[in-house]
Amino acid sequence: MTEAVYKIKVGDMEIDVVKKDIKHLHLAVYPPTGRIRIASPLRIDDEAIRLFALSKMSWIKKNQARLVAQPRQSPRQYLDRETHYFQGRAYLLKVIARKGAAEVTLANHSELILYIREGASLAQKEKAMLAWYRKALKLQIPDLIEKWEAKLGVQLDDWGIKKMKTKWGTCNIEARRIWLNLELAKHSVRCLEYVILHEMVHLLERHHNKNFRFYMDKYLPDWRAVRAELNAGIISAL
Repeated sequence: MTEAVYKIKVGDMEIDVVKKDIKHLHLAVYPPTGRIRIASPLRIDDEAIRLFALSKMSWIKKNQARLVAQPRQSPRQYLDRETHYFQGRAYLLKVIARKGAAEVTLANHSELILYIREGASLAQKEKAMLAWYRKALKLQIPDLIEKWEAKLGVQLDDWGIKKMKTKWGTCNIEARRIWLNLELAKHSVRCLEYVILHEMVHLLERHHNKNFRFYMDKYLPDWRAVRAELNAGIISAL
């Protein structure tokens, strides 16, 4: 067995367990709901994992409360004067009906204009907006990857963008490919760059250990502040 994924109960809490070939237990609490995940070495049994979770209960509760208290946008309705975010700034949406293909533009440093056909559904408006966010990220990402390939001395074979519920990015080390969360289009370029660097550092160090933190400290000394900015920012309700 190289990896197993299942759930266990600890009191009234449900915990996702991932057993794989690692040396130590790792605990994480994920936004937006405070989902708990424990990565465990293959040799450790479920009772030991439960005891570990109980020993960390205070930390779990504190971080779950922090995540629940974070400001979040309610689901967007794509109506006039609704607030939308792009590259860390808030914009008021203006919806203009017109024939032809949907289009999104920025105006006056304060408005985000959605041109779309009369009677378009919420799903169609959302599709147009997400396509615009994706296009914007695709314009930003290549230069940032090229920058960090040169600085880190590594090379990616591929990268992509997708919607993710619990992570800002992932790295497939064997394929030398990173995935980035589409939601990053709403956050500052500084946050996007932090996530790209974070995932690319995994090509040098697989685990989030002191060696990983050494690389992050070396190449982006204020990465902890950027991470806090990203995780504290307004994110879409999922």
